[in-house]
Amino acid sequence: MIYQRLLRPLLFRFDPEWAHDQAIAWGAVATRIPGLLRCASRMHRVEDSRLNIQVAGISFENPLGLAAGYDKSGRAVAAMASLGFGHLEIGSVSAMPSAGNAKPRLWRLPIDHAICVHYGLPNDGAAAVAKRLQGQSISTPLGINLVNTNHGECLGALSNDEIIQDYVTAAETLQACASYFMLNLSCPNTSDGRAFFDTPGRLRELLDRLASISIDVPLFLKLSPDWDDAAIDRILQTVDGFDSVAGFMFNLSSRRRSGLATPREIWNDWPGAISGKPTREWMDGRIVSLYRKMDRRRYRIIAAGGVVTAEDAYRKLRAGASLVQLLTALVYEGPGVVRRINRGLLKLMERDGVSHVADIVGTDADPS
Repeated sequence: MIYQRLLRPLLFRFDPEWAHDQAIAWGAVATRIPGLLRCASRMHRVEDSRLNIQVAGISFENPLGLAAGYDKSGRAVAAMASLGFGHLEIGSVSAMPSAGNAKPRLWRLPIDHAICVHYGLPNDGAAAVAKRLQGQSISTPLGINLVNTNHGECLGALSNDEIIQDYVTAAETLQACASYFMLNLSCPNTSDGRAFFDTPGRLRELLDRLASISIDVPLFLKLSPDWDDAAIDRILQTVDGFDSVAGFMFNLSSRRRSGLATPREIWNDWPGAISGKPTREWMDGRIVSLYRKMDRRRYRIIAAGGVVTAEDAYRKLRAGASLVQLLTALVYEGPGVVRRINRGLLKLMERDGVSHVADIVGTDADPS
């Protein structure tokens, strides 16, 4: 309530990207104050074995995670871990540093409890991020979202081999720091990232190259929610021969802006993708569809899109997700949202007579 009544109105008077940069900067300062982090962890952490879940051989204290895009270069992972998340995902991180797209590139839509994102993958590069992570000790599982470097429009088109090698270099550099890698196959805010893996064969080449360097952490694939059933079927057929692939996640859409209450004249000229509440129902539908198609004995889904309440997270779990992530909710609800959702999940499980969170995964999607 302090955040919503006092801090949010103040922060919303400033440019969205500036406010976000300040949050990360203060988080980076907090990582150097262990006593403060221990205090924050006691305030926010919900310890209950009913929320524990195993995914891809990794133990998660609870299914709620921080989505990639908030801490792009791993500057504040210890501070974010102290907020009670069951896992963190940083990035997207590329082999080389990138400044991302030109500003402005982040906008708020308060009426819709949403943001419009056109960052274009700014990050410090794999080597700098690896060095930084080696100096931070956390017990929370850490996913690293990998992507090819956004060199900007000033460079000519890169070759297929150069783009794939970018992923491989980043993976080699960062694998000692990661609990899992999320391969971002569908960034909506760069030309290469948006369409490169639409072409059949490129994903197989990437996975072959990663297999050749013996990446020893699970791989998740971040898919475009705009891909049709045929494209998803091709993905599933491609990954069938790669034991390293543990599951999937859907990215933001670069196309969908339906259902916004904010007047069109406000956002019509903004590039980028919408995140937050307006994506909730459509993303839930995509999760159900993927869950029914995939081999559930082998793969798991990580879900995001409009997670604000425990009910939102619960629906995504019942739709087929094993882990759920949020980002926009931090902007509108503040850090207390993590504890509130985890406590709410326990209440919903008690209401439904569920003894363990894993027991609800896919219960609304399983046709049997």
